Amino acid sequence: MRLQKEGLKMRNFDEWLSKFRASISGYDYYIDFNKVVRNVDEIKVELNILNSLIGSKDIENDFEKIVIKYPETLACIPLLLAVRGCEIYAQDEDGAFLYNFRDMNYSVEQYKVFMKKTGLFDMIQNHLVNNLVDYALGVETGLDSNGRKNRGGHQMEDLVEKYITAAGFVRDKTYFKEMYISDIEKKWGIDLSSLSSDGKSTKRFDFVVKTENMVYGIETNFYTGGGSKLNETARSYELLSQHAKEIDGFTFVWFTDGIGWKSARGNLRETFEVMDNIYSIDDMENGVMFNLFL
Repeated sequence: MRLQKEGLKMRNFDEWLSKFRASISGYDYYIDFNKVVRNVDEIKVELNILNSLIGSKDIENDFEKIVIKYPETLACIPLLLAVRGCEIYAQDEDGAFLYNFRDMNYSVEQYKVFMKKTGLFDMIQNHLVNNLVDYALGVETGLDSNGRKNRGGHQMEDLVEKYITAAGFVRDKTYFKEMYISDIEKKWGIDLSSLSSDGKSTKRFDFVVKTENMVYGIETNFYTGGGSKLNETARSYELLSQHAKEIDGFTFVWFTDGIGWKSARGNLRETFEVMDNIYSIDDMENGVMFNLFL
């Protein structure tokens, strides 16, 4: 069983891997309530106008009066159906229609048909909801949950950045985000052509940290599930680290974590055994940032 030297401490791969996390979700991962409230506030007045339709005995005529007097209320309708944007396509035996709720492109009668056939009239007239503003908040919350995938993709980057700043580095002064090799070469005069196949490929690091004597190119990722991508990542970063060792004034650093690696431990072990600077969340929590950047 091979050990990796970290300063005066020897690291055991299996012990290191055993501390990988199942999740990296922070408190702000689940719902962006600021965004939810902001989106609803933008149409709050219009929603309150439509609230007058709740329990209406003559909802079609009341709806027509509102649309004629306040046509801007139509802009609220897509959200009531959990649709982003201002256009909705619908078809049945009576034909196909592409409704525009920002600029009316059909008669009020046709919009009444839409409200009836989608069930919105029934929901509003029969008190299935008591307040359209509250209902819209609920819909926005549901729609925002779909954004978790996008938020999740940046969570490891965000976490690493917090530890970089905690170590005293300042963005755009002593550390930089999403920096291409060509920009690194121009800024500090380092030849990184071996990392980009002599300029044939464009390589971008998630972060670059600059100290007095060294430039650190940093990659970050977190995997909750397995797959071939993990093996490819481990192999490519192992090769990248080998090329980087030959470059004076440059060091490659990889922060990774996630239980997905447990199904690809073989390739990760190989990279761990030859790469000097590969770290996990546990390493960051134990202050590796303060000892790494010299």
